[in-house]
Amino acid sequence: MSVEKNIQTTGLLGWIDKRFPLTYIWKSHLSEYYAPKNFNFWYFFGSLALLVLFIQIITGIFLVMHYKPDAERAFWSVEYIMREVPWGWLVRYMHSTGASMFFIVIYLHMLRGLFYGSYKNPRELIWILGVLIFLCLMAEAFFGYLLPWGQMSYWGAQVIVNLFSAIPIIGPDLALFIRGDYIVSDATLNRFFAFHVIAIPFCLVALAVAHIVALHEVGSNNPDGIEIKDVKDDLGRPKDGIPFHPFYSIHDLLAVAGFLLIFSAIVFFSPEMGGYFLEYNNFIPADPLKTPPHIAPVWYFTPFYSMLRSTTNEFTWILSAFSLFGAFFVFIRTKKSRIYRFIISSILILVSVFLRMIDAKFWGVVIMGGSVVILFFLPWLDNSPVKSIRYRPAGHKFIYFIFIVNFLILGFLGTKPPNNLSNLISQTGTIFYISFFFFMPVWSSLGTFKNVPKRVTFYRY
Repeated sequence: MSVEKNIQTTGLLGWIDKRFPLTYIWKSHLSEYYAPKNFNFWYFFGSLALLVLFIQIITGIFLVMHYKPDAERAFWSVEYIMREVPWGWLVRYMHSTGASMFFIVIYLHMLRGLFYGSYKNPRELIWILGVLIFLCLMAEAFFGYLLPWGQMSYWGAQVIVNLFSAIPIIGPDLALFIRGDYIVSDATLNRFFAFHVIAIPFCLVALAVAHIVALHEVGSNNPDGIEIKDVKDDLGRPKDGIPFHPFYSIHDLLAVAGFLLIFSAIVFFSPEMGGYFLEYNNFIPADPLKTPPHIAPVWYFTPFYSMLRSTTNEFTWILSAFSLFGAFFVFIRTKKSRIYRFIISSILILVSVFLRMIDAKFWGVVIMGGSVVILFFLPWLDNSPVKSIRYRPAGHKFIYFIFIVNFLILGFLGTKPPNNLSNLISQTGTIFYISFFFFMPVWSSLGTFKNVPKRVTFYRY
């Protein structure tokens, strides 16, 4: 049901509506926006992501009031916040806990999109904007990671920035530009502070607004993957939809209450979470002359860090063979045009050659970055005739299960010092992660699919 823009209101609200479409926005995005009536637990995380973004912005503002972006003072300004500023310890712990909770919420939100095919037509743009938000969030976390100027912050930033130097030709200059100096120093801290406090938050808020507007333009997906706009009543309202407000705005308060209970428990009783949320080495001032025995990023980066670390010279042989096999597979098994198959196969053959000609460090960076970039293409990789996992074959559910377990294992191994066994497991996990997306056009169309009902349901098949 479309909302008329010429809404007649009186008084102060009428005065505002003549100059700003306040009532129209309220009705089109809340009170008269019809969402599917079969939302379940998985649909809490979009609202929770907005809540955590709000928490991070508010706590960040209060932290900036006392933080000093100076290599000589940064660490001690954080200590001052923790020890001297009234309730400063609470604000700092809320911000550090919020960073990890943000990623937990976003990962679960993306997992729901994967389960229910929320990236498929007509929601491709919503998914792309969501992946852009994820990339911005990763950049925001990375830039903020250096600001406490502790040992792990300093050396973690040193390792990550040095990765850019592995890019052929432009790498060394690019790394120098990011650091602003030949080592991670005061110039780096100031650059990262500017990005973390000003540039990236603006991008995050703008993308979040665009994400919501795009979502409300085409309508929300649901666990059945049915377009509720296809069946409407005489007034043009979806028969399987209910107004977002008050039904889901009240409904989401349950998720907010549960989230705040967990969030508060972590903040007050275990803000470090055993060193996963706040590393113990980060309570030691940064020392450029003393390297920690084991350098690892925060847990939400560790799956991708595992892929980076597993890419050794020996592993490039396996990747080269994998690329050749992929070229053969694309040319023989795919049903695209001959020109398309020839181009993709040629690219994969060239990749297999370059894998042995360029340093493995570069390919580690490519795999780490590509493991995120590949998410942009998910709407065109999935050839399943249905959206929801409810109506897909059991084999698909098993593949999703292995994918999730594999991602968690990669994340766990990324927090541990490397050894031969963990490297072997990480390399196997990297191959599976790549294969999941690379072969998705084939496996997503295999098997016997269940019939999708014409109306939404409230039970699982």
